[in-house]
Amino acid sequence: MDQFSEFFAKDTFSHHCGIELIESGGGGSVTRMTIDQKHLNGVGVVHGGAIFALADAAFAAASNSEGRIAVAININISYLRGVTEGILTARATEINPDKKIGSYRVDVTDQEDQIVAVFEGLVYRKKQ
Repeated sequence: MDQFSEFFAKDTFSHHCGIELIESGGGGSVTRMTIDQKHLNGVGVVHGGAIFALADAAFAAASNSEGRIAVAININISYLRGVTEGILTARATEINPDKKIGSYRVDVTDQEDQIVAVFEGLVYRKKQ
């Protein structure tokens, strides 16, 4: 995780959103965000963009955890449950460890471990 911690330390947007990197390595990662007033939309639930940012940070951590630069080429997210408070956790798992195109799934859960959103993404791994 030390190698990616340096990369994540430069991610000013994630820090601005209050996203923490909990673990990263071996094609997986975990990020966390404590819901604050700034994360809520006009109807009082966590904004989809905040959930997306949390999932995307986990996706970036997982796909770059092996030390090779990976950039997103396609992402899909489905929002399944509204949340108004607490802590959200995003767990990214590598589905396809192909050398060029990697596939990942990120489950975003609330503090009761209920799925809030499912994020699926593809990355292109750049040559060294």
